[in-house]
Amino acid sequence: MSGDFHHEPVMIKEVITSLLVGRTGIYVDGTVGGAGHACEILRQTDAFLVGIDCDNEALQAAEKKLAQFGSRKVLVKANFADLSSVLASLKIEKVDGVLLDLGVSSHQLDDANRGFSFNQEAKLDMRMDHEIKLSAYDIVNSFSQGELEKIIRTYGEEKMAGRIARSIFQKRQLKPVETTTQLAAIVASSMPAKLKWQKIHPATRTFQAIRIAVNNELDNIKPAIIDATLALKPGGRLCVISFHSLEDRLVKNEFRNLASGCDCPKDIPYCVCQKEAELKSITKKAIIPSVAETENNPRARSAKLRVAERV
Repeated sequence: MSGDFHHEPVMIKEVITSLLVGRTGIYVDGTVGGAGHACEILRQTDAFLVGIDCDNEALQAAEKKLAQFGSRKVLVKANFADLSSVLASLKIEKVDGVLLDLGVSSHQLDDANRGFSFNQEAKLDMRMDHEIKLSAYDIVNSFSQGELEKIIRTYGEEKMAGRIARSIFQKRQLKPVETTTQLAAIVASSMPAKLKWQKIHPATRTFQAIRIAVNNELDNIKPAIIDATLALKPGGRLCVISFHSLEDRLVKNEFRNLASGCDCPKDIPYCVCQKEAELKSITKKAIIPSVAETENNPRARSAKLRVAERV
């Protein structure tokens, strides 16, 4: 492992208050990371915890941090979208709570070798799981200009996606784009002068978009929420922390879908769909970090926590 794995857990007090429904039972941290939330769950309860992560470095760090809790935890290498199969392999039918902390960890951003950050020179990578084949290098250097534009526009919500994709395509005709700093410079050079001096780095949205595409992040959210809902006992809690509007919109919409009952057309006199609500929303509006927390941990500023309870 390159360096100590550090990830500052976001809204830890709010998560614990929202997630825990008792001092015993089984809880799942579907994105265990550096085990900040997991450690607090175990510290404040006598419960058993299942920690899931697709990053080997995160699992090693979590194992070390949670060693003090002995057999009260098990760590599994998997994607949180595979929650149902993970629980089945452990012969666990129902759980009391599930936490999903979406997005990239502080360690992944800070470790130059991972290739997530435009602030440090490194080979383009951005894989949370080193075992997947597709990397940021592959997307940047082999996807068509049209595919690049679609990724940057859709996953980065970047208005200059067309200009950026064209610049990347032109530059790679001369030689491959191999490093994070090369890509960041290409993106910055694509921007109109008035956009180069924004509060955020001009490459922020493009790097976010490519990272999401590499790790298939958005497509994993809905199945994870559905699996978590099915795994919860009645009264069990599901907490999801998102870090940008695309994630939060998916979480909000899926919570709303699972909280709705009959969706038959209004002109039908009786229900034929037999759909019943599976969740009820606990948070009408997303919980956001306190001013004190964002001052201490600026990366928390975009975080939103949504909570639902199994019906």
